[in-house]
Amino acid sequence: MPLSEHEQRLLDEMERNLYGHDADVTSTAFVGMPRPNYRAIVLGVIIALAGLGGLLAGVMTHMIIVGIVGFVLMFVGVLVAAKPGAPASPVDKKPRSTGSSFMQRMEQRWDERDGGRL
Repeated sequence: MPLSEHEQRLLDEMERNLYGHDADVTSTAFVGMPRPNYRAIVLGVIIALAGLGGLLAGVMTHMIIVGIVGFVLMFVGVLVAAKPGAPASPVDKKPRSTGSSFMQRMEQRWDERDGGRL
């Protein structure tokens, strides 16, 4: 069943708004979030696993101090792994013309990618 003229205009307007705001949303979505520090995560997991081993060794040998040290190591490992990384840098935005259609933008991107060759 085809859309009425009013429904088609409404759909076209919604599509234009979606494409116009989509780039703005994606470029600013992760600006404030810090990057994960993979080195700290790996180090924290290793420390936590060593602490778990110490905790288990302390329980198996009935040595309370070894279990407490293992628990403290586990806690420190989690703190090291959860340490925030450097903040993400904002994405460089290219100025866009707001009046261009989706197909014109795609053609422009294709031309830029192709080096301007026709």
